[in-house]
Amino acid sequence: MHKIDWYIIKKFLGSFFAAIALIIIIVVIFDISEKLDNFLEKDVPLHAIIWDYYVNFIPYFVNMFSSLFIFIAVIFFTSRLAQNTEIVPILSSGISFYRLMVPYILCALLIGSLNLVLANFVIPDVNKDRIAFERLYIKKSYQNANTNIHLQFDSNTYYYVESFDNRADVGYRFSFEKIEGNRLLEKLNARNIRFDSAKNVWILNDYVSRVLLADGEQVERGRRKEIDLPVRPLDFAADYVKVDEQNYHQLNQLIKKEKLRGSSLVVYYRYERLQRFLHPLSAVILTLIGLSLSSHKTRRGMGRNLAAGIALAFTFILFMQISKVFATSGTMPVWTAALLPVFIYGVIAAYLVRIAPK
Repeated sequence: MHKIDWYIIKKFLGSFFAAIALIIIIVVIFDISEKLDNFLEKDVPLHAIIWDYYVNFIPYFVNMFSSLFIFIAVIFFTSRLAQNTEIVPILSSGISFYRLMVPYILCALLIGSLNLVLANFVIPDVNKDRIAFERLYIKKSYQNANTNIHLQFDSNTYYYVESFDNRADVGYRFSFEKIEGNRLLEKLNARNIRFDSAKNVWILNDYVSRVLLADGEQVERGRRKEIDLPVRPLDFAADYVKVDEQNYHQLNQLIKKEKLRGSSLVVYYRYERLQRFLHPLSAVILTLIGLSLSSHKTRRGMGRNLAAGIALAFTFILFMQISKVFATSGTMPVWTAALLPVFIYGVIAAYLVRIAPK
């Protein structure tokens, strides 16, 4: 590689880690001020705040906003190169603008690929302690608001509850059906069903059980009955946040399980899985936008470049959040919703590269 390539790579990575350090300090200070009342009210141990929360919060935050950190780093150090009249001699020496892009793209791909590995295999384990801390000391306990919950654990058995109270582990208007082909073999209904964690069994209240036989049906009615079922309370009370705790393999298994259940969460999980693989592409796009906007010297210095670039970066992130809503609401297919912001801002990046002074 050319000496200029190494020079740009050092500047890129140095600015990237400097931006992370600066923003992390600011974010942690604001986060402490916001959550201080919770810490004091619940008498949270200092070691738990540091090691269980903030040591795990920092990797999660960096992973989530790494593309933005890349963008800020590119805008910052490239604007300085332009203001110090370093880019003009580079281009005048015979190096084309497109060749100048090579070390930028390599750095973006390197950081984006590292982020991909972290997002799929490292950060989910880090998140477990952070989320457990938040549930214990910061957030209110999760309350399941889902209704008409259908579960399917194999090709023959189906479970249903009209609603489920995850705080009391009670499901209302429960039914169980066992079907073979087009023939109903067994059906069980209950006014409610409660999980007994001590005995690890479910308790049916006001139940009716029907078993269909070749010569008729066997009916059983009762006020109360203990029964062992393969489902557990968490199967009825799904919580979105648990996707942050799933690595790549666990997320794939979760998607298969939710598909079998016929859950509406499948779209959400598929979108999250796809987003994890778009980090390198997003990093390259934001890098090219940042380079194009800040590679020429202006009388107003780097302030104008920073303002225009950050505005574009935030609209990109906002657009990705809007596309997530479109995907999870069923308005748009998952692949289309996930790739649309990348495609649009990829076109913007290509246009800015084309009109950049060369």
